[in-house]
Amino acid sequence: MAGQIIDGVAAARKVRAELKTRVETLKRRGVQPGLAAVLVGDSPASQLYVRNKSRACDEVGLHAEVHRFPADVGERAVLECIRELNANPRIHGILVQLPLPRHFDTQTVVQAVAVDKDVDGFNWCNLGALLGGTCRFAPCTPSGVMRLLDENSIAIAGTNAVVVGRSVIVGRPMAMMLLARDATVSICTSKTRNLDEYTRLADILVVATGRPGLITAPMVKAGAAVIDVGITRTAEGRFAGDIDFDGVRGKAAYLTPVPGGVGPMTVAMLLANTVKAAERFASAAVPR
Repeated sequence: MAGQIIDGVAAARKVRAELKTRVETLKRRGVQPGLAAVLVGDSPASQLYVRNKSRACDEVGLHAEVHRFPADVGERAVLECIRELNANPRIHGILVQLPLPRHFDTQTVVQAVAVDKDVDGFNWCNLGALLGGTCRFAPCTPSGVMRLLDENSIAIAGTNAVVVGRSVIVGRPMAMMLLARDATVSICTSKTRNLDEYTRLADILVVATGRPGLITAPMVKAGAAVIDVGITRTAEGRFAGDIDFDGVRGKAAYLTPVPGGVGPMTVAMLLANTVKAAERFASAAVPR
């Protein structure tokens, strides 16, 4: 029996509907949530991602603006732009579209975003606070995965969870979020020896390596919830995830597709973080 496909598009639509209500409340208080994207270079993929984020902002009622720079721009110019956005009261969230050109120190640029406007959740203060469960903004993709698990009533407490991938953007914060919900968590990488010995134990398996087809049906526990975060464009021009979708579907109880699974939720949680930032701003602006 084929497992249930987790519909990220429908879940993201539900999140955006919830955000619209919160945005209207903020507007009545004279605050329109604002998101600024910093885009360096002319990568078609990056331009598409930023365009999709801007379109989602329009749908929910957020102010959105994109600050574009040529690929050969100096790092100082981009840092100055971020400093101005940090000081702009109309902007509540700032995202730096990655990857940056090779001549940039990515961490220097990302860490220049103020903690209160770090809606990507990449600032070291937010990442460090995630360990204690007190971060202002959690990274969007792991947050989206958690929302998908909850939307589909997938139990987390007491389960064995395996995260394949150790990036600061997805893998490590994903593990911390699952641990905070009382899962027993193992972190693996694409280079883990005998990887299947870990993945076959997983009630919840989250894979984020960028290696198409890494996880096959024999590596998955029957009845598991399998979340595919990987997305790679193949030589044929189609998108592929880290999971052998057709093979695993016959074994997993729940499975996210690529595309249409985690991706839409990443954008939805970026908007949620921006609205949250605007709510914090509005509360701080109220005289006491």
